[in-house]
Amino acid sequence: MIGAGELARAAREALELTRREPGLLEAEVFVAANAMLLTRLNYTSHIPSNGVEEPKSAEAWGLGIQAVFDTPAGRAIGFGSEPSDLGAPGARRALDKARRAAVVDPEFVSLPRPAPGARRLRDYHDPALMTLGDEALVDAGWNVVGGALRTFQASSALAELAGSDHGLRKLGIIVGGDVTVVQERIAIASTAMPDAQTDETTLITAFVTAMVEAQGAKGSGWSTGTRLDDLTDEAGSEAAQNAIAAIGGERVASGRYAVVFGPQPVADLANNLIVPACTSPSFYASSTPFLGKLGQRVASPRLSVYDDGARPRFMGSKGITCEGLPTGRTELIRDGVFVGCLSSWYETERLVRDAGVATKLGASGEAARAALVPRNGFRFGGAGRQFDMQPGISASNVVVEGRDAVSREQLLRDVGDGLYVGRIWYTYPINGLRAGDFTCTVVGDSYIIRDGRIAAPLRANVIRIDDNITNILENVIGVTERPRGTIVWAADEVVYAPEIAVRGVRVESIAGFMEDIR
Repeated sequence: MIGAGELARAAREALELTRREPGLLEAEVFVAANAMLLTRLNYTSHIPSNGVEEPKSAEAWGLGIQAVFDTPAGRAIGFGSEPSDLGAPGARRALDKARRAAVVDPEFVSLPRPAPGARRLRDYHDPALMTLGDEALVDAGWNVVGGALRTFQASSALAELAGSDHGLRKLGIIVGGDVTVVQERIAIASTAMPDAQTDETTLITAFVTAMVEAQGAKGSGWSTGTRLDDLTDEAGSEAAQNAIAAIGGERVASGRYAVVFGPQPVADLANNLIVPACTSPSFYASSTPFLGKLGQRVASPRLSVYDDGARPRFMGSKGITCEGLPTGRTELIRDGVFVGCLSSWYETERLVRDAGVATKLGASGEAARAALVPRNGFRFGGAGRQFDMQPGISASNVVVEGRDAVSREQLLRDVGDGLYVGRIWYTYPINGLRAGDFTCTVVGDSYIIRDGRIAAPLRANVIRIDDNITNILENVIGVTERPRGTIVWAADEVVYAPEIAVRGVRVESIAGFMEDIR
């Protein structure tokens, strides 16, 4: 992988090239080199399998240039990129593309300017992950698979069903998933910030689905980390435990229930509903359920949500944004009150100058600026920060916390009778984000709560939640301690999520007729 020093040199040389361009007012050069390493997990007890598939990798590098030109129609901004060439010819081609793509944007103010506050994270990546080889990647995969298999073999419930080790194999034990490593290096320099800044990031995740096929039972598990030593067999063991616990699942009728949302559902709700509602473009477009509510209560006073891109050892942390600005903590909801937005430089400048900002956000002037600090301008796409993208707005480490947090056991006692929802899928807003309505399907790791205790597994894929996110936020009755790093499919951020109990959640029974016949 290309070193940070070479990326910085490329950024400086490309910026110098832009200074000689006729009619160019300012420019920003972003250089990136990313790699993703992945090994698939594929164990089946009753069909020949490899257990851990061959490691795969993808690597890309290049540079992108945003440039502002003086034209007869006014200032025009354009973007161009070039892959696999960090030299002057590549920079020249990227700049030519930026000129050809340039358009006059009346809402554009400037490229990012230096921000107050110092950078907090440096030299925080793991050299062992940055240089990870194939053998170590395969070993990591087997570590996770081994955790699942050891858990299945130690289960007295499975032993009783199987009668012998041979019978255990015939139950149809399945372990699938992946171990993924992302390696990032970037450099950025601009007319306003000519000293090239660099950043290096590593992360490792494991995600596992385990099944006891003969019993129609499945469970999931995951782990997140920033260092190779963070990976244990936890994801595999957890998935196997949840699959075993799912045997003999029951149905429930439609109705309103007290629901304990586990970390994965909390993360899914945050990723698809809460975080998008707390971004500056959503307020600019008047497409958020929190429209005009800065400084007002939008959730239970028990609940707080913030994003912190500079938290040491958190998986989504970065030293700088993809605009060259320091990362840091942005409060979104504090003790139930909406207090801030995720934003980028462009979106902040656009919204604070909007004539309707007081109506859209609920504040104007310095109060609006204080709520719109640009700490979240990133160029995420697939794996890593991409040289061929312009900055958008993404969260980093979303932390959900509760006032007077309690243990899981206490939370279940407080609920009394209800449901524990451990995994949801296809969570999305309906009727537009502003309405707050959403739907999702409960796909596993879920249980029925009776008399304050887990009483029985809930069958997968037999209920859907149809509700409104404002109802969920306002009816929180308890939050557990120690949020857990949680990843959801296709998300750029990591959500550090606790378990949250909510009263009056609307649940719909689904897929009953043919299933009951079988």
